[in-house]
Amino acid sequence: MRQPAHGGNLAWAAALAGCPPSAILDFSASISPLGPPKSAIAAIESQLDHLRHYPDPDYGELRLALSHFHQLPLEWILPGNGSAELLSLAGRDLAQLAATALITPAFGDYYRALAAYHAQVLEFPSLVFRTSPLIFDKVQKTKDKGLLLNNPHNPTGVLFSREAILPYLEKFALVVVDEAFMDFLPPGQEQSLIQVVQEYPNLVILRSLTKFYSLPGLRLGYAIAHPERLRRWQLWRDPWPVNTLAAAAAVAVVQDKEFQEQTWAWLPPARNQLFAGLASIPGLQPLESAANFLLVESQQPS
Repeated sequence: MRQPAHGGNLAWAAALAGCPPSAILDFSASISPLGPPKSAIAAIESQLDHLRHYPDPDYGELRLALSHFHQLPLEWILPGNGSAELLSLAGRDLAQLAATALITPAFGDYYRALAAYHAQVLEFPSLVFRTSPLIFDKVQKTKDKGLLLNNPHNPTGVLFSREAILPYLEKFALVVVDEAFMDFLPPGQEQSLIQVVQEYPNLVILRSLTKFYSLPGLRLGYAIAHPERLRRWQLWRDPWPVNTLAAAAAVAVVQDKEFQEQTWAWLPPARNQLFAGLASIPGLQPLESAANFLLVESQQPS
């Protein structure tokens, strides 16, 4: 079994270690340990009798719930089979441009989505970006290029301000911002671009419901972008990418204020405790992070 590019593959890790998957404490996927929320489990159980029917291909109830959650018209929202499916659709759009700029090190699935459509990639080291938010000004002729970045950045955990990203919406032909970890920040601290998406037809925002709510097995994410782009994406994919149970769980969790508040209260002290513990180990130096993961510099081969 070859080593996976994405974390969370317990079958591979168990085969390598010679133990059952249940014996592994998995730090390779940044999933909240607090979930799944009870609201998600209850919603799933309520839909078991509906498995004999196909899902609503328009996902009206789910899009309406997300519409209320983000205060956006539902035409600007497209649910997907995890943000990975939507990333693949974004990769197809980006591949039509001359090149796509990436901050590196980058989430490995970006390379998969771009390579699938033979997209040209321009790499920019993240350590330079952290000291100079305008590094992409060095890219020549950005109007025929795309930009793919995540905020908070994976794997450094750096949170870019909304103001730092906005200028690039005027420079690049298409900007895809992966906000898979943005919901780990409470409303007063998050730097999402959702509030300005209706002003920029060249902006795509990807969101995940699997990390914050600990539901990676359900595969559920959504894209927020101009309705014309989302209608085109819809034509590129299968008719029912989101299953009935996942859709019901999503409707429940975005309304679960208690779980959201619990997570926002839990994360800062837990992250600080992990940071201090790692920093106390000789040869390890964790980097400050705004997300639910830490990048650690090691003096030893890792």
